[in-house]
Amino acid sequence: MLEESAIVVKVDNGQTWVVGTQNNACAGCAQQAGCSTTALTSVLKKKPIPVDSDFVLQTGDTVVVAIDEADLLRAAFLMYLLPVCALFIGAGVANSIVSDTTPYADLWIAGGALSGLARALFIMQKIQKYALLNYYARPIVIKKC
Repeated sequence: MLEESAIVVKVDNGQTWVVGTQNNACAGCAQQAGCSTTALTSVLKKKPIPVDSDFVLQTGDTVVVAIDEADLLRAAFLMYLLPVCALFIGAGVANSIVSDTTPYADLWIAGGALSGLARALFIMQKIQKYALLNYYARPIVIKKC
């Protein structure tokens, strides 16, 4: 489980919303200008995230949230590998349909590749909207500080 400290910003109908806090080590680090962790923390720090909690929490409580590594790997697979595979599959299908004597065959193949990519992005959006964020990869509160 990957763990991170957070602050409860809202509790609404049994749903807890938290905002991440910056690590103490990050505040004293000399590499803040080029660090992606600091950049991600500054962006994510501003957006509340819904988490599941079995604790009775109030606004302002400090908690430790965790997410399973397997869920993170599934999301990484979906976000990175699926579009690349769809791009190559689209190009392969277009290449099998188009003959060598077809004018602008390379453009047709490129169009097939882009079509495959667009379909994969559309499918990813639907999966993310309906399944991934609602059933998988839900952070949970594991400790109240």
